[in-house]
Amino acid sequence: MISVIALSVMLAFAGQGTQPPRGIPAANLRADTRSDGLSLPKAQTKDVTVSPELRGDIYMARKMYREAVEAYKSGPDTAVMVNKIGIAYHQMLDLDTARKYYERSIKLNKQYPEAVNNLGTVFYAKKNYRRAISQYEKALKLTPASASIWSNLGTAEFSRKKYDDAMKCYEKALALDPEVFEHRGSAGVLLQERSVEERAKFHYYQAKLYAKSGMNDRALLYLRKALEEGLKDRSKIKDEPDFLPLRDLPEFQELVATQQRVL
Repeated sequence: MISVIALSVMLAFAGQGTQPPRGIPAANLRADTRSDGLSLPKAQTKDVTVSPELRGDIYMARKMYREAVEAYKSGPDTAVMVNKIGIAYHQMLDLDTARKYYERSIKLNKQYPEAVNNLGTVFYAKKNYRRAISQYEKALKLTPASASIWSNLGTAEFSRKKYDDAMKCYEKALALDPEVFEHRGSAGVLLQERSVEERAKFHYYQAKLYAKSGMNDRALLYLRKALEEGLKDRSKIKDEPDFLPLRDLPEFQELVATQQRVL
């Protein structure tokens, strides 16, 4: 069993690195050097105020999770802020503490689906898939058009080997957001779970999903990944009904004919 895709956190400024947040000119931020050599963002002019939440978001983007916790804790005690503290602890793999903050966030606002979803990801990480599914379903009742939560529900069903149920959830997610499986981080406070043990089979099912949706390039990409990861029963690929749109493509024929090197 292999644990594969890393947890993707939906954060403002993710992937921005040391770039200042949008809307604040670079000249308005200066770096205060700490004793450990790291830099802290700080407002340089009186007309720009960096709130505790914004400061915490910047720390999160820089993967400075402990500093992010301190920044968030210095702000207002709201469901959103408490949920973000939970995400910071989640990133530090302190799942028990993360759970406490998600549960507290839900107490502050019972209609806050992001915290309900994130609590589900804690149960998923602990391989308690039934409880994870329960939380995802609760979150979907609050926000039924969330592609990321439908994706999380599908991943939990996949981990229970409920492949047909997983495909239905993934199809729903893809219909809501064609890029749902490609996200690497964007603005938000919701976690999207990508960690599965059966990586080859997971990518095979993604290939089928993309083929059914007419996204041939992505279908071929994920089929290649599945083969490189040691997909079993590769002889069935030719007869898979979902791959019918791909059969006449030279790339598909080459994939089927070539013995892929297992990575």
